[in-house]
Amino acid sequence: MPEMVRNKQVILKDYVSGFPKETDMYMTESSIELQVPKGSNGVLLKNLYLSCDPYMRPRMTNIKGSYVESFKPGMPISGYGVAKVLDSENPEFKKGDLVWGMTGWEEYSLVTAPQLFKIQHTDVPLSYYTGILGKLFVCSNLCMPGMTAYAGFYEVCSPKQGECVFISAASGAVGQLVGQFAKLLGCYVVGSAGSKDKIDLLKNKFGFDEAFNYKEEPDLNEALKRYFPEGIDIYFENVGGKMLDAVLLNMKIHGRIAVCGMISQYNLDRPEGVHNLMYLVTKRVRMEGFLVRDYYHLYPKFLEMIIPHIKEGKIVYVEDMAEGLESAPAALIGLFSGRNVGKQVVAVAPE
Repeated sequence: MPEMVRNKQVILKDYVSGFPKETDMYMTESSIELQVPKGSNGVLLKNLYLSCDPYMRPRMTNIKGSYVESFKPGMPISGYGVAKVLDSENPEFKKGDLVWGMTGWEEYSLVTAPQLFKIQHTDVPLSYYTGILGKLFVCSNLCMPGMTAYAGFYEVCSPKQGECVFISAASGAVGQLVGQFAKLLGCYVVGSAGSKDKIDLLKNKFGFDEAFNYKEEPDLNEALKRYFPEGIDIYFENVGGKMLDAVLLNMKIHGRIAVCGMISQYNLDRPEGVHNLMYLVTKRVRMEGFLVRDYYHLYPKFLEMIIPHIKEGKIVYVEDMAEGLESAPAALIGLFSGRNVGKQVVAVAPE
């Protein structure tokens, strides 16, 4: 008889309106066989690390026509993760393989339509595959920060050496990498974040030229003028709202804005308006939203660049590691109040 084990799971209670709470999710236990049904295409996973990402907030809402499917109330939350294969009826995977891809927020997942990749580089932390080394399965940006930063900066922004670059939410999973890519290219880089610790991180660990705490700035327009007296060439947009309005006033002629996300708007029932869009016309600014799936073909090129930089210490990647599946709801909710420092990861059962 196949061995049966207890399986802890994080369940979405119901669709969410406004700011999400930990109580919108709950922990439960079920039983699972440690064997894949014969003749199926399934893979049984032991989950090691789970990724917490801002794109998961829209999935908690029953919005039709979204770019990513909503979670189902009463079912385990799903997301990106790193796992070990315990059993497989799929010819592409065998017992013992380390993989990353779409899995459940639970200790064990039986995946019947695998959206998984084998991990080839095991000489870097496995948790990096929830972030800096992640690729894609759906169209979200923030669930694969490395490729998102790479595609958004190099492909969308078309940067040139010496340009002035501003990044909002700069200490997050994507922003920290965009800033380092820009510094490798010889740009002047400024980031905004929401705490002293994050500002110190940007300047002292990631090598940003300057950084400021947006919560302490009564006038964002004046703050940007202080750091960019001649204007901004490139803005990497993660926030939206008042920050975007202030940036538009400070863009240079023919500047570029890559719109990766707008986290300030995700929990609002009615998003804020942006008032300074006319500056896109008068300054001939190119503002382009993007989804990383459009740059899937660049993943091998990205790995070729990023792996040596990681090993040589030229790229630093900071993770905020929450321990245990029980910590997952708080870790996810913490994203929307800026509680995390760096990429938020949950260690379920690290190798």
